[in-house]
Amino acid sequence: MSKFRKKKKGMPAVNTAALPDIVFMLLFFFMVTTTMRETDLKIENPRLPSATEVKKLEHKSLVSTIYVGKSNDVARHGTSYNRIQLNDKIASADEVPAFIINARSKVSEAEVPFMTTSIKADRESSVGVITDIRLKLRDVNALKISYSAAGKSD
Repeated sequence: MSKFRKKKKGMPAVNTAALPDIVFMLLFFFMVTTTMRETDLKIENPRLPSATEVKKLEHKSLVSTIYVGKSNDVARHGTSYNRIQLNDKIASADEVPAFIINARSKVSEAEVPFMTTSIKADRESSVGVITDIRLKLRDVNALKISYSAAGKSD
């Protein structure tokens, strides 16, 4: 037997010096690319009707969205499909002009003609409610209206 043994060479340790840089780079990436939901839906997710002609909205920052559908809080608002949501609250059609005027006050005067009102209505919603909203929009001269749809029907 020899007094000198050969040392077994094992796997070298993994270098973790760059790990914090990678973690912070991923964290920064997800913070930049994530969009936060602007409104908290008080109505059920609208099941949008299908459409034959669909066009994407261009200036999404100039779009005011009105949701119409069935309320999530059945005990408070009932089971009707004719609930209107403006921002984060259930409202009536009479509150639509104030909603539009408030939205106009947040943009510059030059961008007001390009503002669009998007109506996201459930397919079970009454046409009468949508007509009431349109009449109130006409009162405040918000004539650019977009109706949201699920996509092309084949």
